[in-house]
Amino acid sequence: MNFETPEYETLPITVEGNPLQVSALIRRGPQPAILWLHGFGSCKEELHDLIFQRPLKDHTFIAYDAPGCGATETADPTAATIAFMVATAEAVLHHYGVDRFHLIGHSMGGLTALMLADHRPDRILSFVNIKGNLAPEDCFLSRQIFTHPGSTPKKFLRLFIERTHDNPAYSTAPYASTLAARVRPAAIEPIFRSMTELSDDGDLMDRFLALQCPRMFMYGELNRDLSYLGTLREHGVALAEIPQSGHFPMYSNPVGMFGRIVGFKKRSAVI
Repeated sequence: MNFETPEYETLPITVEGNPLQVSALIRRGPQPAILWLHGFGSCKEELHDLIFQRPLKDHTFIAYDAPGCGATETADPTAATIAFMVATAEAVLHHYGVDRFHLIGHSMGGLTALMLADHRPDRILSFVNIKGNLAPEDCFLSRQIFTHPGSTPKKFLRLFIERTHDNPAYSTAPYASTLAARVRPAAIEPIFRSMTELSDDGDLMDRFLALQCPRMFMYGELNRDLSYLGTLREHGVALAEIPQSGHFPMYSNPVGMFGRIVGFKKRSAVI
């Protein structure tokens, strides 16, 4: 198919005094970079197959495991707030010499992407927000740090995995099955606390609507009752409902998800 092979790299960077060994995936190309930010308990490989979408074959593709997740090593996982995630994204972009880029973020990664875009909107060419937090109602995972606190981080993670596994929704079982291997227990509280606080008091919807780049908000059919979808539509945000999926379309319906991403970029004339 004549696609460039992606490379795995380990980036030794320091963010806010915290040494990291960032596990990254990069496919270099002549067109502007696409930065992928994964969700809580997920990994950089979840959007790997986007590189096989022929209309995107000339774009640089960058993904990495967030602090506290996957194969990235963090000296202090308790530093892993959303603000720290944003600083890490900026450090990775600096490492690769990327100025302007396309953003794709899911859940926690969508919130990180929004805060990154809000900080420097002039750098963002387009933004695909895959069920990233925009309102308090989006905290069905993160608010559990308050509603179901565990006596220790390890116990919280164990019970969180059990609750997630038993949730009768698309792809929650396979997602739950990998959480123990992908999450540092000490990182959960700062991640979830900062996600919830931003969702409750961070004016996220106003920040998202203020962005001037082409924007798409993607969600699974199980989330079609989100209260703010009409507001997004009224403000010119493209909506993409992915059938046969819920919070994790990359597991339930990746073909549908990739097709909507490529179609959005074509319509927005950003590829």
